[in-house]
Amino acid sequence: MANSLSTNNRRMILTGAAVVAVGLGAYGLGRVYPPLGPSSGTVAPAQRYVSSQVGDQDVTLGDTSVPQLMQTDAFEAMVKNPEFRKLARDPNFGALAKNPAALAALAANADAFKAIAADPNKFAFLARSAQQVNNGQVNASGSQVAAALALNADAFALLASKPNTLALVADHADAFDALAGHEAALQAILQDAASFGRFAGKGSAFEQAAANASSDAAMANQAKAFEDLASDAAAMRAITSDASFFKALAADAAALHALSTDANFSRTFDKSAIDAISKNASAFENLAQNNALLNASIGQAKALDASFGGSPRALHALLDNSSAFSRLASEPSVLQLVAGHAATFDALASHGSALQFMLQNAAQFGRFGGNPRAFEQAAANASKDSVMASQAKAFQDLAADSAAMRAITSDASFFRALAADAAALRAMSTDANFSRAFDAKAIHALDANAAAFLRSIGDTRSIGDTRSIGDTRGIGDTRGIGDTRAIEAAASAAQALNIQAAAAATRNSDAQFARMAAAYPQAFAAMTQNADAFSRLASEPQALVFFARNMDAFARLGQDANFRNLVGMSAFANAVQSSQFANAVNTGN
Repeated sequence: MANSLSTNNRRMILTGAAVVAVGLGAYGLGRVYPPLGPSSGTVAPAQRYVSSQVGDQDVTLGDTSVPQLMQTDAFEAMVKNPEFRKLARDPNFGALAKNPAALAALAANADAFKAIAADPNKFAFLARSAQQVNNGQVNASGSQVAAALALNADAFALLASKPNTLALVADHADAFDALAGHEAALQAILQDAASFGRFAGKGSAFEQAAANASSDAAMANQAKAFEDLASDAAAMRAITSDASFFKALAADAAALHALSTDANFSRTFDKSAIDAISKNASAFENLAQNNALLNASIGQAKALDASFGGSPRALHALLDNSSAFSRLASEPSVLQLVAGHAATFDALASHGSALQFMLQNAAQFGRFGGNPRAFEQAAANASKDSVMASQAKAFQDLAADSAAMRAITSDASFFRALAADAAALRAMSTDANFSRAFDAKAIHALDANAAAFLRSIGDTRSIGDTRSIGDTRGIGDTRGIGDTRAIEAAASAAQALNIQAAAAATRNSDAQFARMAAAYPQAFAAMTQNADAFSRLASEPQALVFFARNMDAFARLGQDANFRNLVGMSAFANAVQSSQFANAVNTGN
């Protein structure tokens, strides 16, 4: 009891000092960030953590970032965490916190950064490379390569066993692409590549021989196939235009023979794989020349194929939105919630402000559990609702969207499920996290492929059947409704594959760039998503050494929803630089 009174007294002192500093009755220090329900927009009672050691020099006129931060549940929890307090007292923590997006990524991916955080030169190189990869044109090309690898994982795994052959196909992509439409002829050529070497530099001679295949010893067994090829003007043009094609085949005859046996041919030289190489020839040439990058990429592709190979659309969705799915998968209960209520989230995704507010105040919206019609009425009159009033326009716009309201009101358990996962949802919906995790495109992709995603986590419920989600389980307990680790692993593989494919697709990339992409794909992926923040952090080598020395502690914090919530708040970066923050941390208990 005494301890509680002491804490409340400290809270009252800081709140009073801050109010005086910004002007009596001025900008409401009672505002909570994130908003916490009915008190939003009013002056809240002094119920949050405060420090008793605040002087005039600690308060900047008009700066409410520290009081805002210190009035949150996340701050209240973290200042009582001995590990956080110890780290936060170190000046290097402030240097890390100046780039909160990078700090959050470091903590969430501590293992991935283990090998590079203590090496400032390596870290700086990766940060520069991340900015290079974080280019629309490179990413577009990289996405095509990643999709090609994942959709044809079996074919590329076989080709990767013979890197010279992959290079051969990429170097002569047009000729192989033309021949892929004539499988029997292509197989006969590859099985006897040495014999076809006689046509090196003599494309016209090959065309004539194919037209009279029954008279050619090497073609007679597949005469009809070669005659059909000879009558395909476009295919013959592609082959005869490549003067070195047959010479290259003969030089790789042994490997081609091994890959073109009946057991391997249809898998290795699948038309869709050859077509993909043709469209991204330079990227596959780069892959073929770097065994580490090639094998790492194939490993990620096979992992994706194992989870989503039966659903090309879902696989594309995962690759195209790997950052969002990775962020969602970091909170298993949230991913399960979104997958189980995909249509409802899809409807809300186009009303970002309303959705974010609902997630930040999920417990308050639990009152609509089992009665979504009441939500529709409250949203239509949001200015009169104590919870929605501060976002009245956003909710009124939502209420006017009949399609969205139909999806919401058809999902009877939606609000109850939100309330049951309130803490994780609040962490996920801070400004730094919300736009990434709840990207409208990603949520729509999940909705369009909800059945595949639910299957991948072993959830056998029909779409829209949300029984037991959040009703009887504790927060984060996913018993009985599937295991989200499958999607988490797939999202991680998708991010890694995207990075490695982007490295392959990047023109004039050097050998170190490729090695880094092969060896540190998860760290690389995190950097590309926050390229500017990591670029700034690269100039703080002491802060990076501090992170490396305390890697395990940061890893544990990265799993704490309150830490993620706190770091994601827009006030965090400024607040950490303030002596008020230091005083609060020093006196926390």
